[in-house]
Amino acid sequence: MLTAYKKALPLLRIPFSVYLMPVFWFGLSALRGPWSGWRALGVFGVLHLLAYPASNGYNSYYDRDEGSIGGLKAPPKVSPELLHLVWLFDALAVAGAALLSWPFAALVVIYLLVSKAYSYEGIRLKKYPLLSTLVVVVFQGAFTLLMTQVGVGAASAQLFEKTNLLLALVSTLFLCGSYPLTQVYQHAEDARRGDRTLSLRLGIRGTFVFAAVGLLAGAAALGLAYWLRQEMRPLLIFLVATGPVVSLFSRWAWAVWHDEKAADFEHTMRMNQVSSLCLSAAFIAMLLWR
Repeated sequence: MLTAYKKALPLLRIPFSVYLMPVFWFGLSALRGPWSGWRALGVFGVLHLLAYPASNGYNSYYDRDEGSIGGLKAPPKVSPELLHLVWLFDALAVAGAALLSWPFAALVVIYLLVSKAYSYEGIRLKKYPLLSTLVVVVFQGAFTLLMTQVGVGAASAQLFEKTNLLLALVSTLFLCGSYPLTQVYQHAEDARRGDRTLSLRLGIRGTFVFAAVGLLAGAAALGLAYWLRQEMRPLLIFLVATGPVVSLFSRWAWAVWHDEKAADFEHTMRMNQVSSLCLSAAFIAMLLWR
């Protein structure tokens, strides 16, 4: 029994949560008023160690991938024990969130329910390219940024301040650009399951064009938000820290344009790793040097 749970545990893809860290740090860096450091630690744990892995595991349970998935080049076979782990992590995530605040716990419940609607075979939003993309970029972007801020105790005035809402939109625009890139190496498997993802509809080259437009829109909105705040230092930090991301994306797009086989698992994971680490570093630097 214990062995079966150990085999299922990798499908929670806990290390993959690192790719979602930038939204957490972005949410903290966007706050202009006071927030609680110890609650920030609790929010980080609830999201990255419990809620995100639960969503990953649930997605794997219904996808039953045979090929590479985000964070796992060779995923193990799905078993009933995986679903048991998902429910356990769900319960721990909600309980941990409730210890911080009831509003935060309510938002975590909403996030978990929406993530399950994305994968659950009776609903499976993943079958609908535009709807599924909208759900992912809103809930993993703006919703998660605001959820993080609620978790650390931000006041309503902080949450609904216009530039804070604009930065929440920025997080969604960045997700809109980067999310289809995570699907480029899964076209064959998605088509086999009948999941018409946005990347599959756009094609390999179309995905990269869409990503470039989304990321540029996000960068423009970010610049506008910091200009409205009269905060040029964060913008400078962002531009310097994301230089490697722009360089890597440009080289990858060039390679894919000449040979679509370059849109593979290894290149996708490298892009995710570099962008996540650079963006997280940028937002942490903004926190330290504000």
